[in-house]
Amino acid sequence: MILRTLTFVGGIASATATSQFPEFSQQYMQRLGGAVDALGEVVADFDASAAASDLTRDAALAQMQGTPFLERRGADMSRSIERYERLSDDLVILEGQGPFMRAYNAARFTDTEIAQAAWEAYQPAVPVSFAGLTFAGVGFVLGGLGVGLVLGLLRVPFRRRQNARA
Repeated sequence: MILRTLTFVGGIASATATSQFPEFSQQYMQRLGGAVDALGEVVADFDASAAASDLTRDAALAQMQGTPFLERRGADMSRSIERYERLSDDLVILEGQGPFMRAYNAARFTDTEIAQAAWEAYQPAVPVSFAGLTFAGVGFVLGGLGVGLVLGLLRVPFRRRQNARA
């Protein structure tokens, strides 16, 4: 009876957590779009400055050397360009997708700055949408199975002792 109760509680806890994914992923998407827009302006400004000097982006980055400040600024700009390209790719794939496809592409939710900002602003809510209830159902089943499996594995050594006594 205790094991069933613990399994049920594990299912409820998992349902509660997974039911929040649709809303959290929407918050992440909004912040992702804002980050891509902001980084796009920085990259476009850098590209315009490079073009005004008859340089490609790579050539302009290569010229950013000679002093510690220029080298640091060049490294910063390279990281910004790489992040812009990575986030732009993520946005293209995730944009317009519903919560189920966002879950399928969850590996695209990897930017820690965006995830942290989304988490700080996020407020859990009771899921009343089809997606939220579906995620809750899947979470309940997976959580219940996971807790049941762990508890079953923990019981194995005790079963062997009981079988040896009988």
